[in-house]
Formats: sequence, C-alpha cells, structure tokens
Amino acid sequence: MKRITEEINAGKVLVSDGGWGTLLQGKGLQPGECPELWCIEHRNEVFDIAKSYCDVHADLIATNSFGANYFKLSHYGLKNRVAEINTTAAEISREATGNDKYVIGSVGPTGKMIIMGDVTEEEIYWAFKEQMMALEKGGVDSICIETMTALDEACIAIKAAKENTNLEIICTFTFDKTVTNEFRTMMGVSPTEFTETVISAGADIIGTNCGNGIENMVHIVKEIRTVNNSIPVLVNANAGLPVFKNGKTVFPATPEEMAAQVPVLIEAGANIIGGCCGTTPEHIRLMAEAIKR
Repeated sequence: MKRITEEINAGKVLVSDGGWGTLLQGKGLQPGECPELWCIEHRNEVFDIAKSYCDVHADLIATNSFGANYFKLSHYGLKNRVAEINTTAAEISREATGNDKYVIGSVGPTGKMIIMGDVTEEEIYWAFKEQMMALEKGGVDSICIETMTALDEACIAIKAAKENTNLEIICTFTFDKTVTNEFRTMMGVSPTEFTETVISAGADIIGTNCGNGIENMVHIVKEIRTVNNSIPVLVNANAGLPVFKNGKTVFPATPEEMAAQVPVLIEAGANIIGGCCGTTPEHIRLMAEAIKR
C-alpha cells in the first residue's frame, strides 16, 4: 500500500474509524477494568470492533492500545506486559483489516506531567519507545499520538517514533472552547502553536480529536490552515458534547447530523475524517458515504 500521505497528496479524503470505548463497554467492559487488557483476555470482542469499522468502509482502523504505556498499565499491575499488549493490539486490527486498509497504532498520553517534576523526559521517552516499537512489531502502518494537551510530551512522543520506528507519525491534540470563543488545550496551547511545534518536531499528519463535536472541529481546522496549507489534517470528532441523562453520559449527535457536517469540514481543509467518543459504526458509515459524495 501507498503511505497515507501519498494517498492524501493524490487528492483523496480518507475515512477514519470511530469510538472504541463505548463499544467496549457495550461488550461488557466494566468501570475500573483495563480496556487494553481485553486484547489478551477478550480478543474476539476487540476483533469484532475493528472489523465493524472495516465493514462500514473506514480506511484507517485504530488499535486498542490508547493507554497501553508503562505508566498507565502500572495502575493495573501490568507494567511488564507493555510489549505483549501492544503487539497483540496491532495484530488484532491487522487481522481485521487484511492488507487493504491502514492500521493506526493508538498512543495516548502517559498521564504524567514533566512540568510537575514527577517524571523525567527520559522516562517519558522510554515509555513511548517501548509502546511504539511493540506496535510496529505487531504490524501497524502509522503511529497516532492522540488526545495530547502538552507540547513537551507530544514532541517527546514524536521523537520516540522517529528514532525507533519507520512509521508515519500522526499527532492530534484535544482543544476546548474558552469563554472568549478561542480554542486551547488544558495546558493553554492554541491550534496555531500546536501546528507550528509538532510539524517542526517531525509529524507527518496533524489534527484534532475528542473534546468537541464536529461543528467546533471546523473552526479548529480553519485555524490550523492559517498556519499551514499543505500538512494533512485528521479530525476525529465526538458525537456532540456529552450530556448526563438517566444516570449515564451520552453523546447526542446522530449519524445523520455528523454526516451533514462532513462537506463543511472538508471545505475547511480536513483530509481524514472519523469519530471519537460516542461515535459508532453507523456514524462512520454515513460519514464515509458523505465523503464519497
């Protein structure tokens, strides 16, 4: 297969998959359980999720490895199983996709803050290196450093990917809308600052995920495009902003509502479009149809 950036440079708009957490919960994942351990203990259920997104024509399928780094797995007593879990996560998604779709190795934040002094840059680097090398061993095509909020952690992750793998590097941040209608991460990073910094660090594809419904993502993409018109941009939006209803957190945006926003998002400059929290295979199916149109 061509590299993802080659497909985009050829004029294609690609489809990413949707949320994993909600689907895992629907299959029985309990509060307090380690989602990534399901790759080992409930392999078939994880495979079914990956396959469900393949079946609705997503081009990019993630791995169930978002929190499978040394620090996060240590909370579950699993720090010695980082390589096993990540390699298995990659193998599951590769088995589901075959060889005609891209498998994207999901790499989330470590949960540690360098600025607070509770961890060193070297320890963060080692944790990302261990996870990313295992994902590459399992067969991923790209590393997606996602849901980031701090530039220092993201740049260390990009460096770890560049120095220890031969994979394309995606980096996405999560932005929230401020009272002055600007977008910032919880660490105060703007889309403009994010774009300049992670491109300089070596990201091949950048973007935004989580935190917002698809309407707000349009504004974030537009700001990214004021800085750079050529870098491929990925957007994985939530199914609207979460609301608490009948004792449960729900995401209200319907598949039809999200699909209706796809042309606006493409016009703003997005090259890869998918979903995050609350999105389902049905959301992705209709969004993929909108992209094809």
